[in-house]
Amino acid sequence: MAEYETILYDESGGVAWVTLNRPEVHNAFNTQMQRELHSLWTGLRRNDDVRCVVLTGAGDKAFCTGIDRTETMGDDKGEKIVGSGSTPFMFDDPGANIGPKSCDLWKPVIAAVNGMACGGAFYMLGEVEFIIAAEHATFFDPHVTYGMTAAFEPIHMLQKMPFHEIMRLSLLGNHERLSAQRAHEIGLVSEVVPAADLHAAAEWAASAIASAPPLAVQGTLRAIWAGLEHTRRQAIDLGYAFIAMGTNQESIRAGQAAFASGERIQWRLR
Repeated sequence: MAEYETILYDESGGVAWVTLNRPEVHNAFNTQMQRELHSLWTGLRRNDDVRCVVLTGAGDKAFCTGIDRTETMGDDKGEKIVGSGSTPFMFDDPGANIGPKSCDLWKPVIAAVNGMACGGAFYMLGEVEFIIAAEHATFFDPHVTYGMTAAFEPIHMLQKMPFHEIMRLSLLGNHERLSAQRAHEIGLVSEVVPAADLHAAAEWAASAIASAPPLAVQGTLRAIWAGLEHTRRQAIDLGYAFIAMGTNQESIRAGQAAFASGERIQWRLR
């Protein structure tokens, strides 16, 4: 993989660990991180050694606090920040290239949220398969507090949490934060663990996923996301294509042999 300035990358046992590495600004993304994440996600499409990804943030204070306002928003001179040129109709969304699905990566991505996650962090969290959070993690969106419309971020998160919850989070801005426990109660977070156990919890899940045949895993991803983004009938019709593309006779034979052997995985109860 390429050398990066704003992210850390490690790869082992079929799992890639991607760490947002700007802890001095709570892992906020600047233009450099935007470019590097886009390069990373697109590069992972061609890396067959990686079968699952864990996305986290450096340090223990924040996963990501969105866009780096000090660099990207400019100074307080009334500069135009919405639209390009003389009209508002052409706009480069700063978060358009930082999520795995937006970069057409269809490998499982688990988010290990290790602190604050707010605003532009939702571009990434809205496109991961599931979230594991440390007990001290919090979720909030400060857009309206600072006079900005919250649009793309809550739209992404509508796929992760109930309408009334993302509406409350977006409208209350800096006045309220969603705790990890409350995020778990509403289904945003799949598991809450002590901070010291976050890495191990994400590693266990990622390694288990990486142990399965990648074609079947990626076909499953496409099918479930299609079910989320299309009507039920459209998704079911697409399911036939996903099964056809995601079926490998060799891996099916291996699965049948494993089943016939009587050996079973030592599962855990969540």
